[in-house]
Amino acid sequence: MKYFVDKKSIVRQIWGKGDTILFIFAGASAEFALNKAVDWLYFTGRLPSDPLGRLFSTVAYARQIIFSEYDNAIKTIDQITAIHQGVEQSRGEKIPDWAYRDVLFMLIDYSIRSFELLERKLSIAEKEDIFAVFYQVGLHMRLAGLPLNFKQWQSMREQHLQENLVRSKFTVNLYQQYLKHLGSARYQALKQAQVLVVPKKVNQLLNLGGIRWLYPVVGLYRLARTIKLEGILKNAILPPAYKAQIMDLDIAD
Repeated sequence: MKYFVDKKSIVRQIWGKGDTILFIFAGASAEFALNKAVDWLYFTGRLPSDPLGRLFSTVAYARQIIFSEYDNAIKTIDQITAIHQGVEQSRGEKIPDWAYRDVLFMLIDYSIRSFELLERKLSIAEKEDIFAVFYQVGLHMRLAGLPLNFKQWQSMREQHLQENLVRSKFTVNLYQQYLKHLGSARYQALKQAQVLVVPKKVNQLLNLGGIRWLYPVVGLYRLARTIKLEGILKNAILPPAYKAQIMDLDIAD
C-alpha cells in the first residue's frame, strides 16, 4: 500500500501527536494574524467568525494528507485547490503565489519548532525530510516559485518573514476574536505558547514579549506524557468545543 508520506518519515511522528499539533496551531495562529494576505481569509467571513475552527481546518487538512494513502492524499490536495479557486472566482482576483507559499512554509517551520520544543533536536536529514513532504504538497497544488531544497527554503522563509508580515487592523481584530473565543486564561496560555515557537520577527510585530512562564509547564508536560497524564493537561488548556478534536489527533502509527 502506497502512502503519500512514508511510514518511516519523521513527519508522521510529528503530526501523529496532538500536543505537537497544538504548538503548530499556536504558531500558525500568530503568523496568520500578521500575513499581508489575511484579508483573503476575512473575505469568506470564516476566520473572524470562527478563528479556531478555521485554523484547525488547515491543520486537519495537512494531517489528512500526511496519513492518507497516496491517491486519497492527492484527492485532498485537489479539494484544497478547488476551494481556493472558488474563493478566487467569488472575489474576482487571484490569491498571490507568495501567500500560498507562506502557508506551506509555516507548516514546515512550525513542524520543526514544535517537535524540537517538546521532543528533541532534529537532524539535518530529518529537517530535509519535513521539507520534502510539504514540497510535494506544493508541487501537487501547482504552486509557483517553490524552493528546491531545505537550504533554499531557509533563505526564502527568512525573506518571507521580512517582506510578507505586517501588523494591521486584521491583526488586532483577529486577536480580539481569539480572546472572545478562548476566554482570558486560555488566551494568555495561547500567547505564551506562541512566545515559545514563533520566529523573532513574529514576536516583535505582535509584541508578545520574552517572559516564558509556560516553559516550565512544557517540562511538566513531557513528564506527564511518560506517566499517561497528558489528557488531564490537555483538558485544562483546551476550549471544550475542541477537546475531542485534539484528543483524536493522537495516532498510533
